Amino acid sequence: MSDHTTDPIPRLLISSTDASVELGATSLAGPADAEADPLADPLADPIARAAALLRAGWLVAFPTETVYGLGAVATDPAAVARIFAAKQRPLSDPLIVHIADLDAMRLVARDIPPVAWELAERFWPGPLTLVLPRSSRIPPIVAAGGDTVGVRLPAHPVARALIRAVGAPLAAPSANRFMHTSPTTAAHVLADLDGRIAAVLDGGPCAVGVESSVLDLTHQPARLLRPGGVTLEQLRELLPDAQGAAPRQAEPSAVREMVARAPGQMPRHYAPSTRLVVYDATGAAGRAAVLAGARRALGAGLRVGALVPDDEAAALTALGVVVERLGPSDALAELTRRLYAALRALDAHGCDLLLAHSFTPEGLGLALWDRLRRAAGGDLTPPEDAESEAEPEVAP
Repeated sequence: MSDHTTDPIPRLLISSTDASVELGATSLAGPADAEADPLADPLADPIARAAALLRAGWLVAFPTETVYGLGAVATDPAAVARIFAAKQRPLSDPLIVHIADLDAMRLVARDIPPVAWELAERFWPGPLTLVLPRSSRIPPIVAAGGDTVGVRLPAHPVARALIRAVGAPLAAPSANRFMHTSPTTAAHVLADLDGRIAAVLDGGPCAVGVESSVLDLTHQPARLLRPGGVTLEQLRELLPDAQGAAPRQAEPSAVREMVARAPGQMPRHYAPSTRLVVYDATGAAGRAAVLAGARRALGAGLRVGALVPDDEAAALTALGVVVERLGPSDALAELTRRLYAALRALDAHGCDLLLAHSFTPEGLGLALWDRLRRAAGGDLTPPEDAESEAEPEVAP
C-alpha cells in the first residue's frame, strides 16, 4: 500500500460552477445563499479553502488512494442531496462515509462488533469499506434510506487532512457522472463534472486505481459485496468464513438484496461511452480472442481500440488497432491502477468498438475482473464468439 510520500502538494482547481443552476429544487453544486465566498483568498491553503467550501454546503472532489471522491459533509442532508443531483445518481444507490481517524467510526456507526475494530486495525487507513449499523447522526439519504452505512478511513494523506480540516465525516462516491468510468486524476473529474461542482482538490493520480472493497459485517458470515483494493484472501486471514460471490454466479437476486447496502452493484457500471467487449478468457486464450475480434471488426470497417497488457500490444498495433497498455501481464496492481485511465483514453479516440479480455478472478484480479465485466455491461463474451458471432454493432 502506497504511503503517498511522493504525492505533489495539493492544488485547488476551481470548477466553472454556476451555483444558480438547479436540478429540481436542488442546487447542483452548493447553496446559492452562502454567506461568504470561500475562494476569496487565492493565497489560502488549498485544503483550508476546500474545507471552507464543504462547510458552506458546496461539493468538492478530492483524491483518495482508490479513485477521486465527490465530497459533501455527511451529516448535512441538503449537501448530500447535491451529490446525487451533480452525478445524476439515483437515491437508491448508497454513499460511503469517509473518516479521518479510527475513533470517528463511532460517530458514523452504532453497535460496532469487535471484528470491525480488528479489521480497521489491520487494513485502515486503506481501501476497505465496512458496512455497519447506521448511527442516527448520519441522515438516511446517505444510506439509500437503509439502516446500514459503509464507512472507511482512506489512506491518501490529502483526503484525511481535508476531513480533519472540515471537522466532520464526508460522504463521497466516485467523482464522475453516474455509471461512467471512475476518475483517477483531477482532470478526469473535471471532464465529467466541471460546472456541476465547486472545486477539485488535486492530489495527483490515485495509487490503487479501483474502488474500495466493501465488506458487510451486518451479515453472518461477513460477505464481500464489492471486490477492491483489499482482497478476499487478505480478509479471510482474519475472517476465514467471509463470503465472496462466485465470479460466474448469476446475481440478480443478490443485487436486489444488496443494493441498499453497497454501491457498485449494478450489472452495468464504470462504463465507457464506447461499446466494450470483454472476452471471458485469460492468458494466451484471451490474447487470441482479442486478436480475432479485432481482425473481424477491422474487416467490417470499424475503428477498433484495445485494452491489453504490454506484451499483447505489438500484434494489435500492427493491425491498426488503437492500443492502451495496462502494464506487465503479471503485475496485477499495475494493471488495476491503469484500468480506468486507459478506458478513458480509449474513449477519447473516437473508436467504434473497444476490446479486452478478462483476468483470473483471484487476489486483486477479482477486482479487475469485476470492473471489466461491469464496464462491458455486466456480461463477458465467450472467446469462441470472437470469430463466430454476428458483425459487431455500432451505436448510431
